[in-house]
Amino acid sequence: MLKYLRILFYFSLIATPLLAQAVTKVAGIDVSGSCSLDGQSMKLNGAGIRSKYFIKIYVGVLCLEHPAHDPATILAASGAKRMQMNMLYKEVDAEKITEGWTEGFRTNLDKATFSRLEPRLKQFNTLFPALHKGDVVNMDYLPGRGTGLVINGKSLGVIEGEDFFNALLQVWIGRHPADKSLKKGLLGK
Repeated sequence: MLKYLRILFYFSLIATPLLAQAVTKVAGIDVSGSCSLDGQSMKLNGAGIRSKYFIKIYVGVLCLEHPAHDPATILAASGAKRMQMNMLYKEVDAEKITEGWTEGFRTNLDKATFSRLEPRLKQFNTLFPALHKGDVVNMDYLPGRGTGLVINGKSLGVIEGEDFFNALLQVWIGRHPADKSLKKGLLGK
């Protein structure tokens, strides 16, 4: 019996680093370096693929200062956060993107919260161009600054308020996510 326990122990020492490295690529996209943000130390919380009708649209990556597997914990946490989209599909026009944000906010927020955030959502929507395969979209929350939108390294604007970023995160990890499989991936499950 002791011999088998030793074998299991040694196997766990070997397997643990392999498991830790297991989530460095998703659909060929390296997600390991997605978490550097203005010198803020963040960690990869999870990643997954957003699909629609079996078509891979993008790889989503969630980075947090303190990784968590529960949406309520993530939304309640203060500190820097990043939601990243690595586009896989050839082109998604701006209208489709902004329709997705609006629908995601509507389905995950109560009417009063949606009404309060709607002007900032409209401002956020005006920042989006069409997205193409290979584009990298970072939506970064920095305390005191708001939600910054950066596409392919170019800053396109900032939307005020942590409440806005948390509403945006609910598009992916809320009660009615855009993609349930992606939600599980972002939560590290």
